[in-house]
Amino acid sequence: MVVYVINRHGKTLMPTTSREARILLKEGKAKVVKRTPFTIKLLFGCGSTTQPLTLGVDTGSSKIGSAVVNDKNDVLYLSEIEIRNDIADKMKQRSKYRRNRRNRKTRYRKARWLNRKNSIKKDRFSPTMVSKINSHLKEINFVKSILPITNIILETATFDPHALKNPAVLNNKWLYQKGINYGFANTKAYVLDRDDYICQNCKGKSKDSRLHVHHIVFRRNNGSDEQENLITLCKTCHDKLHDGEFTLKQNGKRKGQLKHVTQMNSIRQQLLRLLPESIETFGFITKEHRQLMKLSKEHYYDAVAIASLDNIQDNGLISVDFKTKNIIFKKSVADGDYQQSKGVRSEQRIPTGKIQGFRKFDKVKYLGREYFIKGRMSTGYAILMDIEGNKINLKPIPKFGKMKRVSARQTILSAIHPMTEVTGVFA
Repeated sequence: MVVYVINRHGKTLMPTTSREARILLKEGKAKVVKRTPFTIKLLFGCGSTTQPLTLGVDTGSSKIGSAVVNDKNDVLYLSEIEIRNDIADKMKQRSKYRRNRRNRKTRYRKARWLNRKNSIKKDRFSPTMVSKINSHLKEINFVKSILPITNIILETATFDPHALKNPAVLNNKWLYQKGINYGFANTKAYVLDRDDYICQNCKGKSKDSRLHVHHIVFRRNNGSDEQENLITLCKTCHDKLHDGEFTLKQNGKRKGQLKHVTQMNSIRQQLLRLLPESIETFGFITKEHRQLMKLSKEHYYDAVAIASLDNIQDNGLISVDFKTKNIIFKKSVADGDYQQSKGVRSEQRIPTGKIQGFRKFDKVKYLGREYFIKGRMSTGYAILMDIEGNKINLKPIPKFGKMKRVSARQTILSAIHPMTEVTGVFA
């Protein structure tokens, strides 16, 4: 087991073994400052000689992988972080609650239109993008707080949304100027022409000449406005469809198919701007190295391949030695709970503070295992979950009195899982 070390002035040192850490703690020469991952702080003066360490980061819009490798290809740190993708939905829900509350309380406030400072602020990003960029920076700064990092390598990518939708543009650049709707006034005109101005349900049997363009997946269900989600129907069939007399066999398309692609283009630019000392690499290089190392497709193994890019042996082979056999899984959560009350008129107060000393998302130990609190009951019971947010079905329901709080609620939940299989050596 690798134990991370910082000196008495807070400067990071090279990690040590669990045996050495146990001796230092027993002799009172060190104290524990972090449990996940296990980190000690020395209480006596010592040298600060370190070795070159490279941090590899597999950037992402949903998950991030990070790993630290030294110049001998020893892997000293592994982690995978699940970042938030719920901010936009929570803000819409909050807006709904606020609007409902204002109407319910018959509150009147004169309209103000000159207070939209965010709309004219430079370098402005949406709350979702700010959260995702900060999640990358938090992980990098966390690793720097426990290990003396000398190099940072980021795997980034520049995505072409047009090419992802229409790969033919890669062979014919003129197609960039000739989109799917080229030659038509709008998407509706294209769909009508595509369907030969014939109702795709009755094929003209209704004799109704009035044609509509219908969303297969309704817009209220987040249906896309692209042609893949549009179909031509006569007014008769259109009315019957909305009355529930029949359903379409075609499969539509929802919005947001390329949302993460667009986000990654912006995340890449911001990380390279905020971390000018970092080195950029690309996914196809990582894939080749990971396959040579015979590692499975996981974000933390991608990070290992990224961090060891400069350590290729003279014979072209790559091998790594996993000094740590533990993977740190992390999950980003909200800092607090916005909803403070419930009921038709918000008459029931929701306890967001401690109940018998426990808060939501606290890490607790119950029956010898560590969990996180998913929900609490004022009667003294708790619902527990794992790091992925899955509810743990325990019977009887756990009581607060039978569990011990390991750590307080944080914006990043973390848990250590041992490696099930280490396959890296090996070409």
